[in-house]
Amino acid sequence: MKQKKITYYLFIVAVIIVLNFFIPRMLPGSPISTLVGEDVGQMTAAEKMGILDAYHLNEPMYVQFWYYIKDLFTLNWGNSFSMRQPIFSLLWSRIGWTLLLVGLNLLLSTVIGTALGIFSAYRRKNKKDIGIVLGTTVISSIPPFWIGMILISIFGVKLGWFPIYGAYSMWENLSGWSRFIDVLHHLALPLITMVITSLMIYFTTARYSTLQVIGEDYVKLAKMRGVPKKKITFNYVIRNMLLPVFTTFMMDIGYILSGSVVIESVFSYPGLGTLMHEAVNARDYPLIQYSFLVTSLITVLALFISDCMYGILDPRMRGESDG
Repeated sequence: MKQKKITYYLFIVAVIIVLNFFIPRMLPGSPISTLVGEDVGQMTAAEKMGILDAYHLNEPMYVQFWYYIKDLFTLNWGNSFSMRQPIFSLLWSRIGWTLLLVGLNLLLSTVIGTALGIFSAYRRKNKKDIGIVLGTTVISSIPPFWIGMILISIFGVKLGWFPIYGAYSMWENLSGWSRFIDVLHHLALPLITMVITSLMIYFTTARYSTLQVIGEDYVKLAKMRGVPKKKITFNYVIRNMLLPVFTTFMMDIGYILSGSVVIESVFSYPGLGTLMHEAVNARDYPLIQYSFLVTSLITVLALFISDCMYGILDPRMRGESDG
């Protein structure tokens, strides 16, 4: 039932919210050290007391939890100690850049990886198949930051084709199409890096799924009946092999969001990943806490959408998806 599915995902969200409250409070040391970090030694007694009062840490645990829930739903997430700005404003200003990078990467890596997987499956044990499998395997074993550094050194520094940092030209007041092209220009290298590192999972999923569908009885029967090869490929094979690819696509959102930390840091791209990296380096625990919460909720939302769409894409799964 749909109600049961919604209840299940609401339960997951509730667990994430509760863990987000308790994990910082379970860390060793004083709560002020957890919140402020290394600067706690420079604070006066009055400043320490002010921190405790601001976060209601002098109150009993259930009172703290009530204030936490209240602040969470009113978007009063406090201030970042390292950046001296409201946490919600910081996350809101950065998440758009990450969603742009991640969204385009998911689109391109899914299309390219799936096309390569289908192409390779239809040429199984062929030289082209072996070459593609070997190439994608080698590329997937290279650390993302190394790929990024190679692209920067070749296309950014040596050839000068692309900018090597940022999301736009900070010293130029561009607008309209000029602004759009400038953003894409800065996006190119981090996007290429992320696509290269994301191809393997879509390639292997598409290749295995295609090989599995090709071996099904209904495909063999269609060939025996003389159905045109192109019709078998598009109507029988691709239509049915896309379901695992779709599942991988939706589940990959959470991984890509966390994996973007490395790539965004390499290119100084002002997204959520760079913000989390800066927060960790500065030991800005409140900012880390809510960054974790936002990425976790986005992942759960993606899984929920995936679960709902399964019944639409595959009528055979409609009963299981609704249950």
